[in-house]
Amino acid sequence: MRTVVVLSLDDAIAFDLATPIETFGRVRLPDGRAGYRVIVAGPEPVVDAGPLRLAVDEGLDLLERADLIVVPGRNDPVRSTPRAVLDALRSAADRGARVASICVGAFTLAEAGLLDGKEATTHWRAADELARGYPAVRVDPDVLYTDNGQVLTSAGAASGLDLCLHIVQTDYGVAVAADAARLAVAPLHRSGGQAQYILRNRPTYQTATLEHVLAWIEENAHRGLALADIAEAAGTSVRTLTRRFTAEVGQSPVQWLAGVRIRHAQELLETTDHTVDRIAAQTGFSSASNFRAQFTQTVGVTPSGYRKTFRS
Repeated sequence: MRTVVVLSLDDAIAFDLATPIETFGRVRLPDGRAGYRVIVAGPEPVVDAGPLRLAVDEGLDLLERADLIVVPGRNDPVRSTPRAVLDALRSAADRGARVASICVGAFTLAEAGLLDGKEATTHWRAADELARGYPAVRVDPDVLYTDNGQVLTSAGAASGLDLCLHIVQTDYGVAVAADAARLAVAPLHRSGGQAQYILRNRPTYQTATLEHVLAWIEENAHRGLALADIAEAAGTSVRTLTRRFTAEVGQSPVQWLAGVRIRHAQELLETTDHTVDRIAAQTGFSSASNFRAQFTQTVGVTPSGYRKTFRS
């Protein structure tokens, strides 16, 4: 039986705490034995987890006996982690324990230095912050989880369940993991990645000089726009426009336009019965085949696959 320690820190996200407890705690092997011993441990006997106050029976010393340590996210992901916790995580990793994070728990692993030089993910809304704060980490905001062998990370919320099921499959095989997925009423593997959940190029602008042109793109993205058209609307040269976009939104004007079109297409796929060909024309793509290719590359699933997941 493998021992899983779920790390409980003050300000923990209750959902992130509960996911590994429930998922690993319900795993049963073919002979009926439990697959995991699940224990909650932390530096304090009582912690706040959003609206909840949780009693924690075990201290950090238990991390030294864990086969797997799961680090939930905290509501304030950039909040400093107690030194004793970071030392305990590093010590456990040094002796070979696996360490996994859920959602913005990746910030704690990064603070401990366990993600340096490794691929990692986190909730898409926090991915840029993680990349800025820890440049040695290769942040991929599009995937549901990453597995570096000893160190694993997951994206937001339900992706923690995806990661836990992946770990079960790694430990005990597909059949045991499939049983765990059925108990959770969840697919063993979800198609696509986190990219399909990202809200791209939203119309809430906070830039120094681009607010007007971003609003103009929002209104005119359905047209066959060229870079020169955007520059004309901004009242500036193509070169200056490109420099401002790169500095203020981190994308080129053409990349921003493509993101707006993808978001508009997502909205139509979610809310209408329009054909994919019609949506391609409505959102400014040159052809239906071009739309399908760009959408699949950006979102990680086909337009039809996206509609199947998100259509109400």
